[in-house]
Amino acid sequence: MSQQETHGFQTEVKQLLNLMIHSLYSNKEIFLRELVSNAADAADKLRYEALTNDALYEGDGELRVRISTDKEKGTVTIEDNGIGMTRDSVIEHLGTIAKSGTADFFKNLSGDESKDSQLIGQFGVGFYSSFIVADKVTVRTRAAGHSGEEGVQWESAGEGDFTVENIVKENRGTEIVLHLREEEKEFADDFRLRSIITKYSDHISVPVEMFEPGTPAVEATEEQEAVEATEGEWKAMNKATALWTRNKSDVSKEEYEEFYKHISHDFTDPLIWSHNRVEGKQEYTSLLYVPSKAPWDMWNRDRKHGLKLFVQRVFVMDDAEQFMPSYLRFVQGLIDSNDLPLNVSREILQDNKITTALRTAVTKRVLGMLEKLAKNDAEKYQSFWAEFGQVLKEGPAEDFANKERVAGLLRFASTHTGEATANVSLADYIERMKEGQSKIYYIVADSHEAAANSPHLELLRKKGIEVLLMSERIDEWLINHLTEFDGKQLHSVTRGDLELGDLEDASEKEAQEKLETESEGLVKRVKDALGDKVSEVKVTTRLTDTPACVVAGEGEMSTQMIKLMEAAGQSVPESKPRFEINPEHPLVARLNDEQDEELFAKWSDLLLQQAQLSEKGSLADPSAFIKLMNQMLLAQLK
Repeated sequence: MSQQETHGFQTEVKQLLNLMIHSLYSNKEIFLRELVSNAADAADKLRYEALTNDALYEGDGELRVRISTDKEKGTVTIEDNGIGMTRDSVIEHLGTIAKSGTADFFKNLSGDESKDSQLIGQFGVGFYSSFIVADKVTVRTRAAGHSGEEGVQWESAGEGDFTVENIVKENRGTEIVLHLREEEKEFADDFRLRSIITKYSDHISVPVEMFEPGTPAVEATEEQEAVEATEGEWKAMNKATALWTRNKSDVSKEEYEEFYKHISHDFTDPLIWSHNRVEGKQEYTSLLYVPSKAPWDMWNRDRKHGLKLFVQRVFVMDDAEQFMPSYLRFVQGLIDSNDLPLNVSREILQDNKITTALRTAVTKRVLGMLEKLAKNDAEKYQSFWAEFGQVLKEGPAEDFANKERVAGLLRFASTHTGEATANVSLADYIERMKEGQSKIYYIVADSHEAAANSPHLELLRKKGIEVLLMSERIDEWLINHLTEFDGKQLHSVTRGDLELGDLEDASEKEAQEKLETESEGLVKRVKDALGDKVSEVKVTTRLTDTPACVVAGEGEMSTQMIKLMEAAGQSVPESKPRFEINPEHPLVARLNDEQDEELFAKWSDLLLQQAQLSEKGSLADPSAFIKLMNQMLLAQLK
């Protein structure tokens, strides 16, 4: 019983097919790279499964991928003798896109084909790239270890649906037949396919074979000796040795780049890579890549990340996250260990001494690669930072051992450059520090504009002291774990004392003390007027152009941290701000002269709410603030 069924594609598959056929038209030949790559993966998976069940080889242990064409029929066939698929896995893998966050991906599409094709490249299209050149695709497959009667045929024209039926297939593995569109018949040419295989698949460790026809016998003549007939045979078109096992000097830049695309299914070239073989106490090879572009789902918590794991050149698992810390989850590549057991599982990897040592080593390798890039090519490093900087900022909290090295790779906007671009390192900042300066000053705000225009910067700007401007959501989290760098403490300009130390000369201190003494009465009146709305009222010298500001006391949560906690759904204990007033500002001087205590209280409240709005970017009751401000304006206009 053939049991043919028709199934509709998942909505996302329909969208992807439609988009891909149009967006990737300029680079049609990648269909072969993707299909050969999948076939090689199927061979790798069988090799691994057969370690514990030799019967899966069914007497044929020579794994390979074969490509053939039929010019008359206009077809290309890609066939492998790898792991194969059951009926259920055919429906699952060829009818749906099993990626978390797929819906989010489609929301990001702009309708601009050139931009969208880059997104598709980061999404990874695999099997569906067949429809770039084919108007019908037939897949025949049988899973290793199953009987010949359990073969399955899948067929689709890549529009709304696909059919699945049971067939007899004597050999295990998968055969994909592409029925080429009329205008794509160039791909039914053997020579054209050979050139694509050489270009894209040289690095694949499984032989990718094409049939070389034999030659007929030639009888001897006076001019020529007799030539015996030769039989046609399948010949490998690629080197068929694992690229990472070759010497670095034997691998070209193009081969490294193609291998990256093979393992990552990214369409763009990597930014940098590092190929390293270690011998001695531990023996392993690592090949690590930093992509040029961030994957579209980098912030998705369910997203799989990690390195491909090989043990003695046998593929063991994808996405082995145990070898790479989460803050380096953008790194792609592989690790091939001689010390791990071939039957290693994710559970064994979890607390294995070899895993820990390898993780430490590859983490250092990636950080070294990034340090070298930052030192030798600032522009290229800046493009890396724009893509992955926010992820790297998770490092100081996650990786205590490498905290200082990660901190050295961070980049910030600063009052020194006056730009919103984050291109100042902590080392740059320290190099420019004023004589007598012992702290690295920073501010965290909701936006770059809010940070750059904060009243908290006024005195520091006047003194020419540089301040780092932070405005990304993760910055407050980062700063809670990065308290110093190169022996210098990081100090928030929105906290209690500015702690200028030697940057404040004796005459300034004297003037400050005098101002405090002269303003004691005003401070008491403001505190009495505001009551428990504030924890304390003080005179400030941090302001030059603003009448007042609020600051967080020592040991209290900053405004940004409170916002972060609330956004995460956590309750935050109520804290009252410290209110600092600038007696030299005309508004505060006018307040000091106000004899009507009721008006005085309203002015004090207005200044407090102004300061809170400036600090937080919002108020608990904005309408009450507007009402109060209008009242005071009307009073002045009378």
